Amino acid sequence: MDQIERSLLEQVAELHEVPEGAYNIRANGQSAGRNTTANIDIVNKTDGPGIDIIIKPGTKNESVHIPVLISQSGLKETVLNDFYIGEDCDVVIVAGCGIHNSGDETSQHDGIHRFFVGKNARVKYVERHYADGDGNGQRVMNPESVIEMAEGSWMEMETTQIKGVDSTDRKTTAKLAQKATLIVKEKIMTHGKQYARTEFTVDMDGEGSSANVVSRSVAKDTSRQEFYSRINGNAACSGHTECDAILMDKAHVTAVPEITANHIDASLIHEAAIGKIAGEQLIKLMTLGLTEQEAEEQIVNGFLK
Repeated sequence: MDQIERSLLEQVAELHEVPEGAYNIRANGQSAGRNTTANIDIVNKTDGPGIDIIIKPGTKNESVHIPVLISQSGLKETVLNDFYIGEDCDVVIVAGCGIHNSGDETSQHDGIHRFFVGKNARVKYVERHYADGDGNGQRVMNPESVIEMAEGSWMEMETTQIKGVDSTDRKTTAKLAQKATLIVKEKIMTHGKQYARTEFTVDMDGEGSSANVVSRSVAKDTSRQEFYSRINGNAACSGHTECDAILMDKAHVTAVPEITANHIDASLIHEAAIGKIAGEQLIKLMTLGLTEQEAEEQIVNGFLK
């Protein structure tokens, strides 16, 4: 990898070098490195771009990294990755995409991730999106996650996009079986003329299942954000969806949380709050010696933590 690709790798996977354990690095549409372990196998799909990640039942305290790096202006790709997580696993999956575009053509990555989470398995999934480059070409990422959770499984999704992405359409759909738990923590920041759309649809089909979908976002300049969340309680279950957004400058934010109870014992809550930074917060930090811009940055950083 060259210096640009190493910088992208650090941003999306917090890696300064090739990781230990299982990994698959995709750079400019090609494989740039792969390693498997005794418990985690990675194989190419035979019907198009993408990979299958197979994690053996009972695998504990292991991780797999699958970052995508694009530094070629004008490259557009769609990749399908399937994750098969066996029963009783406890693993961490780190994904994400970094685009460096110094040209005039649009660079775009559309990634579809399907998760098949086995009975009583635990998965933490971390996904980061980042873009930079001094070209006029657009930097576009459209991630899609499709999740099927078996009985007693647990999954936490931590998704972050805080810099450089001009346009994104993010979709997540999930189906939860009995006593399955899904936790989603989303963080987004847009600036300039950027656009970000997020859509969640969660079906809690099993008794005792639960979902907690929380999005925090900051919209600056003339950027636009849209947040849609649908939580469907189809059994005795509990669900919560929340969107909190800070609005700055001339930006626009739309938040539409939706809950549907299809069972008498479905307990569902939705919340949405959009507002500007409170003046007293700015004043308090400025009395400590910060400029107004520095105070705003401190508040935004704390909000997105």
